[in-house]
Amino acid sequence: MLEIVLLVAGSFLQLLGLAGSILPVLAGPPFNFLGLILLCLARGWDTFSPRLLLGLAALTIISAFLDYFLPLRGAKKYGSTRWGSWGAFFGMVIGIFLFPPFGLIPGALAGAIIGELLAGKGETAAMRAGWGVFLGYFVSLLIRLVSSGLMTFFYFKAIFY
Repeated sequence: MLEIVLLVAGSFLQLLGLAGSILPVLAGPPFNFLGLILLCLARGWDTFSPRLLLGLAALTIISAFLDYFLPLRGAKKYGSTRWGSWGAFFGMVIGIFLFPPFGLIPGALAGAIIGELLAGKGETAAMRAGWGVFLGYFVSLLIRLVSSGLMTFFYFKAIFY
């Protein structure tokens, strides 16, 4: 009975992780990894090799870090000043609280643009910094989606094969 509960919970975490890889409010890959751990508890720790689990743990940590780093790095790459980077950060935080779950994207974009305008940059430079945030976010989204998809694949492969 405990095995079934763990498998159902793990399957739910896989679906939640996939949703979280798209929705900015949920941390997708950590949910997926937790689901893999539940599968290991249910079926024994020989379900996955320690090397695979460590690799997926590293992938989870890296994708979680890049989720916050890439939008800010994108702003910097496209000419954002410290004002724009801080604006993007505060915009993400404010956007999440004001317009959950999708407020992170427009919040970061607006924050970068407002920060650059406050720093005295023109509209074109401010928009360019906002574009950098936008690109950074979507690269981060792609990394999260690939990470979550990979872990979901390993999970359901282990269950059905």
